Amino acid sequence: MSNISRRSFLQRGAAAAAAFSIVPGSILGKSHGYVAPTDKLNIAAVGIGGMGNANLKNMEKTENIVALCDIDWKYSKGVFERHPNAKKYWDYRKMYDEMGKSIDAVLVATADHTHAIITADAMTMGKHVYTQKPLTHSVYESRLLTKLAASTGVATQMGNQGSSAEGTDLVCEWIWNGEIGDVYKVECATNRPIWPQGLNTPEKADKIPSTLNWDLFSGPAEVKPYNHIYHPWNWRGWWAYGTGALGDMACHIMHQPFKALKLGYPTRVEASSTLLLRDCAPNAQHVKFIFPARENMPKLAMPEVEVHWYDGGMMPDRPKGFPEGKELMGPGGGLTIFHGTKDTLICGCYGQEPFLLSGRVPNAPKVCRRVANAMSGGHEQDWIRACKESASSRVQTKSNFLEAGPFNEMVVMGVLAVRLQALNKTLEWDGQNMQFTNIKDNEEIKICIKDGFTIKDGHPSFNKDWTDPVNAKQFANELIKHNYRQGWKLPDMPR
Repeated sequence: MSNISRRSFLQRGAAAAAAFSIVPGSILGKSHGYVAPTDKLNIAAVGIGGMGNANLKNMEKTENIVALCDIDWKYSKGVFERHPNAKKYWDYRKMYDEMGKSIDAVLVATADHTHAIITADAMTMGKHVYTQKPLTHSVYESRLLTKLAASTGVATQMGNQGSSAEGTDLVCEWIWNGEIGDVYKVECATNRPIWPQGLNTPEKADKIPSTLNWDLFSGPAEVKPYNHIYHPWNWRGWWAYGTGALGDMACHIMHQPFKALKLGYPTRVEASSTLLLRDCAPNAQHVKFIFPARENMPKLAMPEVEVHWYDGGMMPDRPKGFPEGKELMGPGGGLTIFHGTKDTLICGCYGQEPFLLSGRVPNAPKVCRRVANAMSGGHEQDWIRACKESASSRVQTKSNFLEAGPFNEMVVMGVLAVRLQALNKTLEWDGQNMQFTNIKDNEEIKICIKDGFTIKDGHPSFNKDWTDPVNAKQFANELIKHNYRQGWKLPDMPR
């Protein structure tokens, strides 16, 4: 100490104090990942202008928000202003490089196509992650995050908040108690899309706003000419960035059947839709999944079950005995109908307001853990609770990646069925190996690039532009596992 001047000592002490103010909670006298519930997590957020803003509001009530990242600083302006002490970034990679040692957890709420890479990089750094739905853009990405959750032991949560709501708990408890008998068919529907879909690819490029980094928005995907129709929010309808109404809403509406019926991997799938375009999701879709029989439960057999998805105004038939004059679409713009051998169970989006068509009110044992205020912050707070627990004794969140990953595989595989419908057959799926098994090596498909419908002299003209024939197996494989553009790479798949 005698060789250090008083000024130097004080300067070093001040620097240490400043650094300590944003040190990860796991280092504050704790070990092995445990953080006392009264200690605050240091959270970084990537994608804060849309749903990320809502998630942050439910996290900032109790935790420290230390870093914010977005590719559009105009869209995110209000969040930046609300957190003036948080460091601002355009590129999440730079944020991880500079703040990696100072953060405990990461919120990811970007466009679908960048969920996986941002989340995977955080997990390999040992950071807990909350990632918006759909969890990923592809099947392979979902499998990767599932395995990373197992290998890293971090706390995870997908942002389908209805999984923490009591409606989902009741649906599971009623079915597991045998209240509707064995379930042989499930029908799901949404009133989405409410954003534009079924659109031709823009033919002109717009000037990129100075507040938007389009290259970083594109991320691992091909950089297309910018057009205002893509961003913000409407990217959901474009295949390069989103997954359409199925990817967006099935994570809310199909989680109840996936969980209650312990579905796992489907074995067959077929799809149809309104006009399918190369670049934009169709206006309406129907997807049919077939799941094999599963292991029976004490009060419930698990026979083969077919699960249907409808969107864009397409709906299942009204079940026999459904009240006349009552709208079939459920609360929250979603509908799920469980057809059982004894009764029919119906609920809305997020599992809301479940009821039996017979009018009987079940009295099933409460076996599911309840999360308070799930739809108004409880889902995020339950993840925060899990972040502060040791991995060895952690109570898993309601949509942790060990469950959300396989579930999301099912959802995005349904998207593949829509995009491969030109094969005109039921596709056979090997979930374990992530591949379709009945697409022949020499099969080809053509995809409509542009719908050139016009009316001339009172007569309609259907003049569509098509791609050249492409190899169907190669096309399917790229949809299952994307080829990222140069400079972007996922971590290796854990064994």
